[in-house]
Amino acid sequence: MARKEPVTVSDAIGVAERLWPTSGAEEWDAIGLLAGDRNAPVEHIHLAVDAVPETAEEAVELGAQLLLVHHPLLLRGVTSVSEDHFKGAVVSRLIRGGCALYAAHTNADAVDTGTSAVLAARLGLVDAIPFQGAGGVERADSGIGRVGRLATPTTLGALARTLADVLPPTASGIRVSGAFEQTIQTVALCAGAGDSYLDDPAVQAADVYVTSDLRHHPASAFRENAKLRGGPALIDVSHWASEWLWLDTAAAELRGALEGVTVTVSDLRTDPWDFTVVQ
Repeated sequence: MARKEPVTVSDAIGVAERLWPTSGAEEWDAIGLLAGDRNAPVEHIHLAVDAVPETAEEAVELGAQLLLVHHPLLLRGVTSVSEDHFKGAVVSRLIRGGCALYAAHTNADAVDTGTSAVLAARLGLVDAIPFQGAGGVERADSGIGRVGRLATPTTLGALARTLADVLPPTASGIRVSGAFEQTIQTVALCAGAGDSYLDDPAVQAADVYVTSDLRHHPASAFRENAKLRGGPALIDVSHWASEWLWLDTAAAELRGALEGVTVTVSDLRTDPWDFTVVQ
């Protein structure tokens, strides 16, 4: 009986890029293999939203040979990977620990089991369909955001409470703009930072838009316009939390495609905020 060839980093990348095709990535993104040897064997893959020293240490301590993250570590150019900067510390720790680093970002957002699709499913949205954002290329099975309806209408306050139950807890919690008792049925959402889609027709036609990292001026203009001419409420959730939900789905897909490879998910909170003071 022929001995089965070990799975390599290259094999794992091949599976990842079938699950989350690189053609779905935005032009500005920096996905793919960020560090490591493509020919190295892989018996254990560890998943996290962020490549930070804590998740790198966790991956190495677990014996993983590949840390697969959602957010690219080297999205913006660097001129040094010295260990007195966290990016250098991450890369160095992984290299010393024999662990490669791979990122699936906007390409993992866009697929039909991506970050926004998972969040939509957890909220129980019915007939959820993708939207790409104003000016984006629409495809039947992909798009950065999702819009769908709740099977039973609810209130804005109750939906916010549901999100608090669905998402892992963070210090920043759930921020809401709109009347607590406002009726909600159609929900548009974008896991991660989604203020670039505030003007999308799918968002404008919804009862509420759920996303992360909403800045003062875009959010203020959006809500004031909604008061004048009608429009959705806003719910702002933790960026990390909204994307962390996807990791379990990604892990299940990898396990199904890589027989014999252990796939684990990090529970470490890499949301940057530690506490809030409520006034």
